[in-house]
Amino acid sequence: MARRTTLDRVYVSSLRIYPVKSTAGLGVPEAVVHPWGLENDRRWMVVDTGGATITARVHRRLLHVTATPQRGGAITLSAPEVPPLDVEVPRRNVPVPLAMSRIESGLSAGPAADEWLSVLLDETVRLVWLDDPSRRTVDESHGGHPGDALNLSDAGPILVTSTSSLDRLNDWLKKTALDRGEPPPDPLPMVRFRSNVVVDGVDEAFAEDEWKLVRIGEVELRFAEHCDRCVLPTIDPVTLDGSKEPTRTLALRRQWDHRVFFGIRLIPSTTGVVRLGDDVTIR
Repeated sequence: MARRTTLDRVYVSSLRIYPVKSTAGLGVPEAVVHPWGLENDRRWMVVDTGGATITARVHRRLLHVTATPQRGGAITLSAPEVPPLDVEVPRRNVPVPLAMSRIESGLSAGPAADEWLSVLLDETVRLVWLDDPSRRTVDESHGGHPGDALNLSDAGPILVTSTSSLDRLNDWLKKTALDRGEPPPDPLPMVRFRSNVVVDGVDEAFAEDEWKLVRIGEVELRFAEHCDRCVLPTIDPVTLDGSKEPTRTLALRRQWDHRVFFGIRLIPSTTGVVRLGDDVTIR
């Protein structure tokens, strides 16, 4: 049985979207929940000339790129020391082959966006748009059922984390440093983990491991899988410096199947609007 919380209220303390995959997140006061994820979340992606995904794991400067949604799905790209660029949703059907799971192509954003990103990353890249997320599905190995749709996220539509779990992890980080004779680290912020939804008021760290059904406001979501973490949380999104943490400590405390875990992926069972401060009910 899932562990129940005993505090007065469990609620949404943060909502974030990532309009272009692997770029900086954008906090929002509310978001429409679609079957494939939050409105404007990961509908755009940077790829190389072979169609493989370009991520901040390799091109860290992507973490300094902000994509701000505009009307009709358009975005404005901005980054330090370069002029911003408005990018419209592709009007012409110019497919770009993608080397990505469960989808064969996206639509080209056009030469202006390609050049803006290529100069920024010092590599020839392209920006593509996912016109219809129902063309991509959640794989069964990631908790998907037939018909579950997915944006350009790696594995699941919505990533949820809790402040209680982050607090526990930061305590562990201090202990790891102490045990190794290292200076105590600054607490890691939640932005390192690129959550869509952060839940506050949970009285036990990692209680979300056992959540099966989650209701946020009037929207219902089901558990898909625990979220295994790549190298991205080890990169400071401000300085772009890398470190061994939190992977080193998670490997000591939260490792199974040779992977480390923090957060859970959820799949919407219903659609609607979620807002900051919404009550969260867990079953």
